[in-house]
Amino acid sequence: MSVKIDVRNLSKIFGRKPKKVLDMLKKGMSKDDILKRTGHTVGVSNVSFEVNEGEVFVIMGLSGSGKSTLIRCLNLLNKPTTGEIYVDGDNIIEYDKKQLKQFRQKKVAMVFQHFGLFNHRNVISNVEYGLEVKGIPKEERYQVARDALASVGLEGWEEKMTYELSGGMQQRVGLARALANNPDILLMDEPFSALDPLIRRDMQIELLELQSKLRKTVVFITHDVNEAFKLGDRVAVMKDGKIVQIGTPEEILSNPSNEYIEDFVRDIDRSRVLKASHIMFKPTALLSIKDGPKVAVKEMETNGISSVFVVDGERRLKPRFPGSVTMNS
Repeated sequence: MSVKIDVRNLSKIFGRKPKKVLDMLKKGMSKDDILKRTGHTVGVSNVSFEVNEGEVFVIMGLSGSGKSTLIRCLNLLNKPTTGEIYVDGDNIIEYDKKQLKQFRQKKVAMVFQHFGLFNHRNVISNVEYGLEVKGIPKEERYQVARDALASVGLEGWEEKMTYELSGGMQQRVGLARALANNPDILLMDEPFSALDPLIRRDMQIELLELQSKLRKTVVFITHDVNEAFKLGDRVAVMKDGKIVQIGTPEEILSNPSNEYIEDFVRDIDRSRVLKASHIMFKPTALLSIKDGPKVAVKEMETNGISSVFVVDGERRLKPRFPGSVTMNS
């Protein structure tokens, strides 16, 4: 897969003289010590990672870890103190105002935790808002917005006011508004954390179903390890503004990089991560349906196994057999 987002040595420091704090970070001074000494807050500290095109990349961490600060750097809502952010090979930090406006309108869209909807607008006008800002003709943007609502299961709700909808439905409107702009990249900042557990689970499933069809590049923020491992193709775990480990859910669960990661994944529901494919193996011995018992016994003895699969001429398991022939001791 090609790299869509390439973040290099990114830091974000909040305060009056952030540049002066960079030397303290390079010397290894902690986030807490910097705050005590200078009054500056280290949001992100020297972070580097890549996001592949069409990937769901989850950034996970506890409150204050820097994950929301980081995702806001990816569309420059937070201007980084130092570092580079390449999207499709362009360093967006170097964009002028016009380029940044086009980037936000055409290439990236954000879904917020608290929906960010306009209560004075109905559902359809909320979804088409971004298209309206672009100057898209009314009939065209209305149709695009309707299609986006249909894609998130809200067909028929176009004329309702947002306050008439449940929390889960309001979040669907926020997602439809992002999709209506047809962005390459979706930035999702804890979009489901304000929802009830059952609605949250439904939205997770819906996001996975949408992603299987649309194949967007998604950067998803969460503090919930189960949610991270369910949604993420890869997961980055943050602590104190730094990325501690990046890997697939299975890699992080199987090979935690330090005690912090071990504690973080201790209570993870492993059934959400480990799949049948992880323990499957390709059979080393197969028996043709035309072979007899002696051939079966010989095959099992040769391979040191107690059972062998029976297949037809097209190497398909025969349905009338229990799946294999077993040698009794």
